[in-house]
Amino acid sequence: MKINADFTQRVVMRFDETEWVPSPMAGVERKMLDRIGEEIARATTIVRFAPGSAFSAHTHDGGEEFIVLDGVFQDEHGDFGVGSYIRNPPTSAHTPASAPGTTIMVKLHQFDPEDRTHIRTDMSKSAPVDAAGRAGVKVLPLFHDGHEDVRLEVWAPGTEVALPPQDGLEVFVLDGGFVSEGDTLGRWDWLRLPVGAALTARAGDQGARVWIKSGHLKGMEAA
Repeated sequence: MKINADFTQRVVMRFDETEWVPSPMAGVERKMLDRIGEEIARATTIVRFAPGSAFSAHTHDGGEEFIVLDGVFQDEHGDFGVGSYIRNPPTSAHTPASAPGTTIMVKLHQFDPEDRTHIRTDMSKSAPVDAAGRAGVKVLPLFHDGHEDVRLEVWAPGTEVALPPQDGLEVFVLDGGFVSEGDTLGRWDWLRLPVGAALTARAGDQGARVWIKSGHLKGMEAA
């Protein structure tokens, strides 16, 4: 299966325009944003767990990272509420479930194979700081290595945002919204830019809280 598998192209996926697809597990549905592969895949997905649903125990050979968008995500490591950012590196294992139900945005098989860093951060309990030289922007760093940079950015209403060309960039809207190249993105919408593309955006009247990953798509151009 291939969904948005041409990494030389700019991609916008809107939450309200993307259909839920049943997963192999009862009560678990997905909105697929990009994907290369079948059940074991390099994938970016919004996943919804109905109350009381669970996924089978499994090991993440290629790593997993996710953000809890609503409800409570649960596994052997604890209960994770809205705003939690989790990184489960290659070789890690767990049994995902949710008694109350939850929705997450998850990325699979996209880690540096040597990465062994576990991260469990509650973004709602950490205060972003002013970004140097970027008026109207606050930043909360989440992860950085030689492979990628991950962060939360908060854009004040009307802020003009310009990020230089990078080795790939993804922006996922947590709250608020922005306009970029004529596209309006709102809550839980997703933008992916290819290697060498710059981001220009203007935050909406409510501002925007966005999760950003950059530098991680080099070498994917021929995928």
